[in-house]
Amino acid sequence: MKRLHTLRRRAALVLLASCLGGGAGGVGAAPPIERPGANPIIRDKFTADPAPLVSGDTLYLYVGHDEAQRDEMFTMREWLVYSTQDMKTWRDHGAIMNVRDFKWAKGDAWASQAIEKNGKFYFYAAVEHDATQPGKAIAVAVSDRPTGPFVDARGSALVTNAMTPKGTHSWEDIDPTVFTDDDGSSWLAWGNRQCYIARLKPNMIEIDGPIREITPPHFEEGPWLHKQGNTYYLTYASLDRKTQRDEHVSYATAPAVTGPWTYRGLLTGSGKYSFTIHPGIARFKGDWYLFLHNAALAIGDLNGAIGRRAVTVERLHYNADGTMQPVVQSDAGVSVAPVRDVR
Repeated sequence: MKRLHTLRRRAALVLLASCLGGGAGGVGAAPPIERPGANPIIRDKFTADPAPLVSGDTLYLYVGHDEAQRDEMFTMREWLVYSTQDMKTWRDHGAIMNVRDFKWAKGDAWASQAIEKNGKFYFYAAVEHDATQPGKAIAVAVSDRPTGPFVDARGSALVTNAMTPKGTHSWEDIDPTVFTDDDGSSWLAWGNRQCYIARLKPNMIEIDGPIREITPPHFEEGPWLHKQGNTYYLTYASLDRKTQRDEHVSYATAPAVTGPWTYRGLLTGSGKYSFTIHPGIARFKGDWYLFLHNAALAIGDLNGAIGRRAVTVERLHYNADGTMQPVVQSDAGVSVAPVRDVR
């Protein structure tokens, strides 16, 4: 409840600031469209929690749909998918699933990620379970195509709050990230305040073995797993509650997906006007990209807010020692020419 009260207070402050800000340049105002690739990349809907997937010559981007009105917080009922072949022009494929498609869930189409394996596409998402298993849960759906239609692969939750009994609150089982290692094994990580990881069975719809806690410093939510070279990366929304008001993005590295994880510090700061932030990372046509969200978009008479966010993208670069170079969030995004990577 403490987190809920904190979020409501911040939502009220954002709403007040947007009312005082007025026209162009006020809180929630969208930056001008300079050229294709400028941020935010989706401008006709409020979107959040970006999760990229590369399949062939196309990058697919799965996002949550923020539908909050006025002073509402999170109103999210469905997941959307977009695609690009040049990182500058995006095709809208519409909604791929509604939270009602999981009959055992009662609401909250929160953060998701999809992965391709064995000729199918598996979609993992955070939802609110019904009263039979109170709290947040992780669902899994499957499709023959990256744009769906997706259907519930189990008829029940993959992860429930009861499976992580050492957690401190009922919404710890959110924000799934899924990763397939070089040996073919697939892993699921997730969490809020606590970060968990577990191996998936080859069928991709069951946990295989124990659930382990791998919580890095200042971990808040939104983990993302990826690998570059011989290094594994755990990137996440972080919050130093002593010094920070809004979430930033931090990361840790490891020699294996199971750890041990070494904290590497901040990757980027908070999203403009946004308490939350959510990283998604992908390599596409030779370049690395970091997807995020902020609250710097206005649509009609609705300004950005805690429940009205907008997806952005920036190029990502690595140092010779495997660390990631700090990312400066910008309005220009990938519309400007890239800088050559150190590697």
